Amino acid sequence: MTSAMAGAVDLSALRARADAARSASAGAPAGAQQGGSANGAAQAPEGGSGSRWVVDVTEQTFQAEVLERSLQVPVVVDLWATWCGPCKQLSPVLERLAEQGGGTWVLAKIDIDANPRIAQAFGVQSVPTVIALAGGQPVEAFSGAQPEPQVRQWIEALVKAFRDKLPGIKAAEAGGAGGAEGAGAEEPPEDPRFTEAEAALERGDYDAAEAAYERILAVEPANEQAAAALAQVRFLARAERADPSAVARADAAPDDVAAQLEAADAEVATDNVEAAFARLVATVGRTGGDDRDRVREHLVGLFALFASDDGRVIAARRALARALF
Repeated sequence: MTSAMAGAVDLSALRARADAARSASAGAPAGAQQGGSANGAAQAPEGGSGSRWVVDVTEQTFQAEVLERSLQVPVVVDLWATWCGPCKQLSPVLERLAEQGGGTWVLAKIDIDANPRIAQAFGVQSVPTVIALAGGQPVEAFSGAQPEPQVRQWIEALVKAFRDKLPGIKAAEAGGAGGAEGAGAEEPPEDPRFTEAEAALERGDYDAAEAAYERILAVEPANEQAAAALAQVRFLARAERADPSAVARADAAPDDVAAQLEAADAEVATDNVEAAFARLVATVGRTGGDDRDRVREHLVGLFALFASDDGRVIAARRALARALF
């Protein structure tokens, strides 16, 4: 589930505000508090529309309804505004799909005008913006109204990735179904080499995680899982150090190769993927020698963050080929 967005969004301020609000309301009558259920995130949310799987979220309820709930199921955050025309097209699609999902994921609707700090935390530049969270971290995103089949496919991939990452969920579902297949199924043993790398990544020790994945690749050069994870770790380490002004500086200095690389990382981290690819393809076209190789390798490394059949990657690979040859 690690993706280009992970680690790029700082939600600590929202967590702090939510904790403060909950502390202040601790002495209030139980019926007056948000989410009065004793089971907390395990309960189905009650949204303003009356849907079981759609919830209206504020800065005060963000911690419980989004961050904590995303530890159990993916939470898809719909950032919208009353004046936004495309939002009125996309929101009903998301609500309908949430109902059809039957609790495999939750839709959290957030009015950016009423909750500006949430929009600021996510770096929202336009609406609608849709951000998926899993394990308390943003993992995928898209902007603008999208056709329902495309949104459905995006959500199905999100739910599948969440289940694959957390085998305990699959085991619980199999046991709850009471089927013979679920009762007899056993999870394959975890590869301790990957466990070591993932533990280092959870600690934020990117150097140790990178070294662990490199050791796997030294023995198994064709291990695609390790290669993809290594690319993600290297990107996350760079994204954490990214300067917010990198894009403006790169635009002002098109011949500064280092600035272009940093700006591309910043754009990918904010899900402006096509702009990042286009920036580096253009840089390849106007450079030569070692600089060109450096940019090309960086771009190929960014490709590795996404599926090989991602349309943005396919288009950028073609553009890169034209720039090179």
